[in-house]
Amino acid sequence: MSGTTSPTAAYVDATGIHAPDFRTIQDYLTGQFQAIYGGDIITTPDSQDGQLIGILALALSDVNAACVAVYNSFSPSTAQGTGLSSMVKINGMTRAVPSNSTVSLTLTGQAYTIITNGQARDTASNLWDLPATVEIGVSGQVTVTATADQPGAIPALANTVTTIATVTLGWQSVTNPSAAALGAPLESDPALRSRQATSTAQPSETVLSGITGAVLALPGVTACAQYENDTNTDYTATQPPVGVSPLPPHSISLVVQGGNAQQICDTILLHKTPGCYTYGTTRNTSIDVYGLPHSIGFFIPTAVAVGVNIALKGLAGYSTLIGAQISASVASYISGLGSGQPVMWSKLWLPANLCDWTTGVPTDATGTYDITSITLGTPVNHAGTGYAQTNVPITIFQIATCLAADVIITAS
Repeated sequence: MSGTTSPTAAYVDATGIHAPDFRTIQDYLTGQFQAIYGGDIITTPDSQDGQLIGILALALSDVNAACVAVYNSFSPSTAQGTGLSSMVKINGMTRAVPSNSTVSLTLTGQAYTIITNGQARDTASNLWDLPATVEIGVSGQVTVTATADQPGAIPALANTVTTIATVTLGWQSVTNPSAAALGAPLESDPALRSRQATSTAQPSETVLSGITGAVLALPGVTACAQYENDTNTDYTATQPPVGVSPLPPHSISLVVQGGNAQQICDTILLHKTPGCYTYGTTRNTSIDVYGLPHSIGFFIPTAVAVGVNIALKGLAGYSTLIGAQISASVASYISGLGSGQPVMWSKLWLPANLCDWTTGVPTDATGTYDITSITLGTPVNHAGTGYAQTNVPITIFQIATCLAADVIITAS
């Protein structure tokens, strides 16, 4: 409580919440025992009184830790998990739930063949679910939209979904003429905090910041990057991230991940200034309050697959399990960069050394190997052809993606 004088209790003052550590509590209780029973009482950890003091000190320390956690849960900057999900509701936001990638598939086979609960498989062994019932037309071909079997940003480049996973009589082949539209994973606490901080810009004096904040507050939107050209000529960004094409004069461009396209366009129209062109390849017609139609556009970032080859020398304790964790760590780092962020070769050494990766990592895993080289390229056949110690450029309208299977570990 605020104003408490007990040396064992947590307290709140003008600078926040404070709590004594375990050793401070233990020393205080030991002094109290000696004051009651005499200074010659044995309180070493192997004595009965010492063990009782330890139990009481641990209980008080746990209570203080719970008080600190409760206090922190009332701030978006320190809340975690469900506490953070509750806090952002103040801003009218919800944590983005996982969504599945989708891809357009062309199925060929005998006319009138019915496929029930069919699945296709891509070259990375990801499964794609067809609609519950699909009938091949009289032409021997039908186009359907398949959904990734697992949620998250599951990529599939054009012509990579080519295997029939559920063999059906009359169904002969499958392919995807275009790349998949990426889904989104469950929004992490850091990403939600960042989006909450940006969403508070809605009532700001800068119109573009207000548009970005409003879009970030929409359900399902996980990221939004903003670009502006307030000149009379076409403009191409010269600083990273660099765009492949110029922004038209007097235009803004938003690169948005997740969310409903129509809702995004409606929100942009509601907040943008009159006469400002919205540049983007994803376009919808939005109706203003007077019933007039407006063509509003934005960009959905195009996935750029990145492959990594890591050569290392295995030391005592190294195993394929550790190698799998290295692959997962590097893939997670690359996929989390966000739109317009290049994959920088020098930055991969940290995730490759498991510096920030704890999921399933054995104790002292970093000390069981020595990385000798890291190269980057396009994971076409995982042969490392054309891989080099260089950065992978990502334009403002792209986003880097990487699967754990795209990070090849070669141990010697």
